[in-house]
Amino acid sequence: MSNKTKLSIVILNWNGADMMRRFLPSVIRHSGDAEIVVADNGSTDDSLEMLSREFPSVRQVVLDKNYGFAEGYNRGLKPIEAEYYLLLNSDVEVREGWLEPMMQYMDAHPEVAACQPKLLCQWSPKDFEYAGACGGFIDALGYPYCRGRVMGTVEEDRGQYDDVAPVLWATGACLLIRSKDYWQAGGLDGRFFAHQEEIDLCWRLRSRGRGVVCVPQSVAYHLGGGTLPQGNPRKTFLNFRNNLLLLYKNLPEDRLKSVMRLRFCLDALASLQFLLTMQWGSFLAVWKARRAFHGMKEDFRKDREENLSKTVLSPVPEQSSFSLLWHYYAKGHKTFMQLYK
Repeated sequence: MSNKTKLSIVILNWNGADMMRRFLPSVIRHSGDAEIVVADNGSTDDSLEMLSREFPSVRQVVLDKNYGFAEGYNRGLKPIEAEYYLLLNSDVEVREGWLEPMMQYMDAHPEVAACQPKLLCQWSPKDFEYAGACGGFIDALGYPYCRGRVMGTVEEDRGQYDDVAPVLWATGACLLIRSKDYWQAGGLDGRFFAHQEEIDLCWRLRSRGRGVVCVPQSVAYHLGGGTLPQGNPRKTFLNFRNNLLLLYKNLPEDRLKSVMRLRFCLDALASLQFLLTMQWGSFLAVWKARRAFHGMKEDFRKDREENLSKTVLSPVPEQSSFSLLWHYYAKGHKTFMQLYK
């Protein structure tokens, strides 16, 4: 351990020279002695030349092609020797003192594997950011939501979630994790390519008895939507397919069949909504996602068996027993606190 770096901040980049030029200076300025690494996912722009020229102190790990978010991080992290990894999106701005609360909490709580900061919107900093807000949960049917973001409703940050809290998943936009836990749990699942892979990883950690928390005394500002914007059919495909994959990998046996039956009906309703609003690409993406899931399902059987065999915490407390869709659309509960009244 004496020769190992305490913390490596690892930014996965794909053709993001402009983003890094904009946001990397704040990371360098406010991250103390942490090693800063850019893992380049086969960029075809001038990312590497720009880094060498403008940020020579930043270490580069160069991958031969674009492996996606999940496998890109797995390959990018392999040569990095550090006690902690901090997976950071290239479109995140940070300010003075952003790291210390998370690092102090992790050092003081060895039972916790991973954490995230309070994630605010970079262009509207009074509001939470969609992709993680103040820590993530999933409902009984696998739909993700956060303290500060329920479905499409994003709350203003008024300090209402400023307590350190256990969560089911921490956002991949800014994820601090012990390297030992990362590799013991198997890392991110590269087959997901992108979207919800951090939920899958954190669910595995929680079911094996390791903690995941949000430490809101640390704050980061996320631009968001830098890779695929909301409404993009590719994003729809990945979200629907990967959500089914993570349910298959992690749900207890006594709930799997009933949840999957209900999800077929709800996915059909979602596709109908896309059809009625003339989002043809997303309508097709739902059914392509379901077909892809069934085509990949057999490849995940061993992963499911391994996860269930290593489970010591079932059910995971942070998976709620209610239907998020029912609360949101039928009861009009649009905020996290309303869900838990």
